Amino acid sequence: MESGQIAVAVTPPPLVLVCDDIDSIRDIIRINLELEGFDVLEAVDGHEAMSRLIDPSARVPDVILLDAQTPRRDGWWAIAAIRSHPRLAHVPTVLVTASTTAHDRSEAALAGFDAFVAKPFDPVELVEVVSRLATDGRPAAPGQ
Repeated sequence: MESGQIAVAVTPPPLVLVCDDIDSIRDIIRINLELEGFDVLEAVDGHEAMSRLIDPSARVPDVILLDAQTPRRDGWWAIAAIRSHPRLAHVPTVLVTASTTAHDRSEAALAGFDAFVAKPFDPVELVEVVSRLATDGRPAAPGQ
């Protein structure tokens, strides 16, 4: 660096892992997040998501979106693996699912999801949820 130049640290854009077995759903989410400046990593199921997440050379995402029902390993399996992994336990997660009963919402919260988005979703609302979690991190649990 030449004299008089100032070094500027470049912060990478927030990274979101989107896990859904339906290509068109992943495409909609990825396009909307990329338009808002996010980097997006994709996986088709919980198994592929965890393979990407536990790679020690990979960047840890700022937010993880999981579909409840995917082949091989689903979002329910993945959230348990994420919450028990020291490198990933702090990452905010969103359950994106067509299962929208009060019981589903309650189970999602108990499993460790930080937000719940029902399919079909409004892309603008989904981006707002992801932006909030990327900025604020995981909400504090009651009593913390």
